[in-house]
Amino acid sequence: MLTVSLLVCAVIVLAGADDAPAEVAQSRCPDGFEEFKDRCFHYVPKVRNWADAETNCQSMKANLASVHSVEEYQFIQGMITAQTDSFPKSWIGGTDCQQDGSWLWSDGKVFLYANWCLGEPDNEGGSQCCTEMNFGVGKCWNDIDCSSRLPSVCGLSL
Repeated sequence: MLTVSLLVCAVIVLAGADDAPAEVAQSRCPDGFEEFKDRCFHYVPKVRNWADAETNCQSMKANLASVHSVEEYQFIQGMITAQTDSFPKSWIGGTDCQQDGSWLWSDGKVFLYANWCLGEPDNEGGSQCCTEMNFGVGKCWNDIDCSSRLPSVCGLSL
């Protein structure tokens, strides 16, 4: 009889296990960062110039975000919109300050994907060598003077 009672208890416990809430997947990102595939992103609403924004990201063991696909760009835009209810222009890590027209990411990754607005980058005035996102009607990229003050997006790889 004891064996039957134990068997019934085991069946009840196992049957109830299916009704238990599923565990939420743990993010592998640092606090404040949101995960997309093998990358983590963090929106920083405080306005800074590009160099200060990069330094701030580095203080979080990250860099201004490099962007490698349209899906990743849309994820970043969605993250910003969820926090701001808008599409504020924001720094990302693209720069051609070292050599005009040779775009690099501040994190050292290869610059293969780009989402430039029509006619950009244009280096207007000869001093636009940093990248802002969410520019214009298309919410695309624009080259802009690095001393401009914008919010920013930090990124890091897992």
